[in-house]
Amino acid sequence: MELPDYVKARARSKDKVLREDYVLDDNLKSIGVGKKYFLKTYGCQMNEHDSENLKAMLEELGFVEVDDYNNADLVLLNTCSIRENAHNKAFGMLGRLKHVKESTNPDLIVGLCGCMAQEEGVVNELMHKYKWVNFVFGTHNIHRLPYILNDALQANKQQIEVLSREGNIIEGIPVKRASNHKAYVNIIYGCDKFCTYCIVPYTRGKQRSRDPKDIVKEVEELVKDGYKEVTLLGQNVNAYGKDFDYTYTMENLLEDVSKTGIPRIFFMTSHPWDFTDGMIDVISKCDNVMPYVHLPVQSGSSRILKLMGRRYTKESYLELFDKIRGRVPRVSISTDIIVGFPGEEEEDFLDTLDLVEHCKYDNAFTFIYSPRENTAAAKLANQVDESVKEERLQRLNSVVNKYFLENNQKLVGEVFPVLVEGVSSKKNELFGYTDTFKLINFEGDSSLIGEIINVKVVEAKTWSLDGEIVK
Repeated sequence: MELPDYVKARARSKDKVLREDYVLDDNLKSIGVGKKYFLKTYGCQMNEHDSENLKAMLEELGFVEVDDYNNADLVLLNTCSIRENAHNKAFGMLGRLKHVKESTNPDLIVGLCGCMAQEEGVVNELMHKYKWVNFVFGTHNIHRLPYILNDALQANKQQIEVLSREGNIIEGIPVKRASNHKAYVNIIYGCDKFCTYCIVPYTRGKQRSRDPKDIVKEVEELVKDGYKEVTLLGQNVNAYGKDFDYTYTMENLLEDVSKTGIPRIFFMTSHPWDFTDGMIDVISKCDNVMPYVHLPVQSGSSRILKLMGRRYTKESYLELFDKIRGRVPRVSISTDIIVGFPGEEEEDFLDTLDLVEHCKYDNAFTFIYSPRENTAAAKLANQVDESVKEERLQRLNSVVNKYFLENNQKLVGEVFPVLVEGVSSKKNELFGYTDTFKLINFEGDSSLIGEIINVKVVEAKTWSLDGEIVK
């Protein structure tokens, strides 16, 4: 049994990150034969991609996926710890699974993995209040799933294997991609920023970049398989390469991935502190690097940004924002904003509204601050009252939503290249995303799914566009 340890998780070693291949013992390849699994994913794109790996490993063991946990022999929750709401959803799901085990399926195997598993408090609660959960593992050893699961099946007690030291970069883990035409590609794991509100540096470990040759090879294979789009993933992609003992940066990687010929390249998430002029140049000059940037600001108050440990000011952020707007044609920029950070006064919040009025974002993900275990911000005085947080969030959303609609209205009559992703669940229409990451719905034949076609915007809504195919 290995339990999470925040002291170990904070350590940043200077040793070279090791690489090793994923290997599955032959005697494990049948432990899931005749059994079904259900996997529930919470959180970000990194978690979604981790789940693609988890599904592939389970299916190598013989398990078959089902879409209803009531019909499963194994349920695995891949969890997120970034906000309290994600915690509550995962524990709520555990409550439902306990009912299933007690009422209809006493042999149900339940596992929990992902970022929540890296939290000391969560694992302690699982050990004492959720003893019926069969196994728990974290973010650094997902490649160990077959072995941890096998131990859980063989033993008659809870299996916990959570590594607090930063994980090795494991190449060769199988993947079951959720799409046949677009793919996530991890380029960097972990984060060294230690923003005071964020638990990610503890749950995902230190910054460690994949070898550029491995990344380019993965994209080249996706091109051969007919994929049209990749999203390069990391907690802070702009820090890519900083842990190398040679000079190779995010702008170099973008150029090399561009040379693979993949039609569309996105990347996320960016930290403003690491966003270089060189990156802006590459986005501007490489046609297949899409003109879309997610640039989290978190607050428009320089005072609050300092308390957050963000290492930039309102003024420097706006300078970067305006530079990107001015040098990347047709660029679309989105952001993340937190309201109610400890000590946030009305004046600080007004600074945030002022920044939003300047930036007029194409999209924004807005959140109420929630304290996370072991983070510096959770220990700060002057925690903001919940009613004040709610009121500020409503005011913020009214402003950002106004600009979402205004920006979309400006696009009416324009034609965009769109990767057709599927049929809308609400309407019998196709849907896809423009090269500026705008959701658009339009009529068309399902044979177009997976193709990049030109679509004209005919109507603008706050959250999406309606269009028609240009032939």
